[in-house]
Amino acid sequence: MTEDQKTSQIGGIAADALRQFIERIERLEEEKKALGADIKDVYAQSKSQGFDTKIIRKIVALRRKDRQEREEEEQILELYLAAIGEA
Repeated sequence: MTEDQKTSQIGGIAADALRQFIERIERLEEEKKALGADIKDVYAQSKSQGFDTKIIRKIVALRRKDRQEREEEEQILELYLAAIGEA
């Protein structure tokens, strides 16, 4: 077995494919880190213009859900609040 064959197949693992997956994940993690910083900057900009970032975050989270899912959550929230005497 040549040295190239050893590096490409070690213990039944396709080393080249594994390395490519790992490198791809590392690149995506770096992109995710950069995007996280960009999002943080947008929240800071909105705060500097007087917007409440907690509310903006809630709106973003709500917009990710469809109408039915939001309505179900609201109903359960109301039920729970009523059960503890907070409604």
